Amino acid sequence: MAEAYIVAATRTAGGRRGGRLSGWHPADLAAQVIDALVARSGIDPAAVEDVILGCVSQVGEQASNIARNAVLASTLPESVPGTSVDRQCGSSQQALHFAAQAVMSGSMDTVIAGGVESMTRVPMFTPNALPAKAGLGTYMSPAMQRRYPGVEFSQFTGAEMIAKNHGIEKEALDRYAFETHRRAIAATREGAFAAEVLPVEVRLADGSGAGGMHGVDEGIRFDVTLEGIQGVKLIAEGGRCTAATASQICDGASGVLVVNERGLKALGAKPLARIHHMSVMGHDPVVMLEAPIPATERALRKAGMAIGDIDLYEVNEAFAPVPLAWLQRLGADPARLNVNGGAIALGHPLGASGTRLMTTLIHALHQRGKRYGLQTMCEGGGMANVTIVERL
Repeated sequence: MAEAYIVAATRTAGGRRGGRLSGWHPADLAAQVIDALVARSGIDPAAVEDVILGCVSQVGEQASNIARNAVLASTLPESVPGTSVDRQCGSSQQALHFAAQAVMSGSMDTVIAGGVESMTRVPMFTPNALPAKAGLGTYMSPAMQRRYPGVEFSQFTGAEMIAKNHGIEKEALDRYAFETHRRAIAATREGAFAAEVLPVEVRLADGSGAGGMHGVDEGIRFDVTLEGIQGVKLIAEGGRCTAATASQICDGASGVLVVNERGLKALGAKPLARIHHMSVMGHDPVVMLEAPIPATERALRKAGMAIGDIDLYEVNEAFAPVPLAWLQRLGADPARLNVNGGAIALGHPLGASGTRLMTTLIHALHQRGKRYGLQTMCEGGGMANVTIVERL
């Protein structure tokens, strides 16, 4: 079977809710990333055979196949199709998997995979809240309710369950959040994000512009203190998680260009990385966020690797208990985890986070001269994707 290579990877800096990206229509924001991938790789736009974008809240401005709408908002010709993927928070990681599978099969040679989410313009839970308000029902079918009687699926409940199941106290969560901000601050000040971030024009939600370009992740708290994090109130009474130890609501877009050997030869470019392994796994939908643990264990077995063979890991920080439980169970090295900070500091633009993490991982591997990187993230419904890449 053919190999799958990543030849370009970029992302916008994260924007806070109501912040510097809030005036961007999400299709236009995704189009900026698409155009940047074309420019960075030097590919003929007509050679792109498909665009696969992850997006979780596919309603309103993100409805009607946002991937195709992003193509039509970009410089790609009308001949380039597009399709949208919803695997919850793993949507754009799954978009990458679909793109890699397409080029490995030989049915396509060149595919753009990515994701976009404007959590300002299409607030979280909108796809559920609007139909419920209109009396159009809920995603919970009678069969699901019989299988899970009385269960209200909640990521917040799941985060608390993970913390308790793995004996992770609030103090450890607070310290982890503090450390991820420190890493993100250091990475920003040292220019570690310069090669991966695509600066875009500042556009505010009220239609005005503050001027200048947005190129620094807006969620990073450069004045962070451990005492400040410790003082944030609990999400649930008697719980352990706070808003400070959870991922930030965020606007953003990200993407990668994926090719096989034929595509690589036609492009005449040096690849950034090779896809070494990719898989996805379902797990307990009630705990929901624990799936990255068994998914990683299975992925390593299938790849014939041990956790010690992996040089860097990106585990999405939906909530601090997720990466901490992952570290604990895998016996992984904390120094290799989210080395430039994670979603607690950088933000979690849902459908864009998968290829955001991959973009950061690939650039970190190059900057540090490391070989193998692993990415995984928890997903609504109790699922997790795992991708292992080799730096080239």
